[in-house]
Amino acid sequence: MKTTLRRILSESARLDVPPDSLADDADLYAAGLSSLATVHLMLAIEDQFDIEIPDRLLTRRLFSSIDSMAAAITELQQAKAAA
Repeated sequence: MKTTLRRILSESARLDVPPDSLADDADLYAAGLSSLATVHLMLAIEDQFDIEIPDRLLTRRLFSSIDSMAAAITELQQAKAAA
C-alpha cells in the first residue's frame, strides 16, 4: 500500500523532493504538499483503493504523512468490508 501511495504522490502531489526519498512518517507539507495537491491526492486515493474518504477525515493531519494516509485507508477498507 505504501508503494502505491508513493506512486500516487509522485503523479499527483508535485512535491519538492521525490516521494521515494521520504520516510513513511515524513511531513509531506514540509516536502511541498499544497492544499490543491491534497485534493488531487484524495481523488487518486479514493479511485485507487475504491474507498470514499468521509468529511470527518478530510484534515491536514490525514495527508501529513504516508503513514497517516495508510492508516486511514486501512481503517476505511476494514469498515467497508464489515458493512
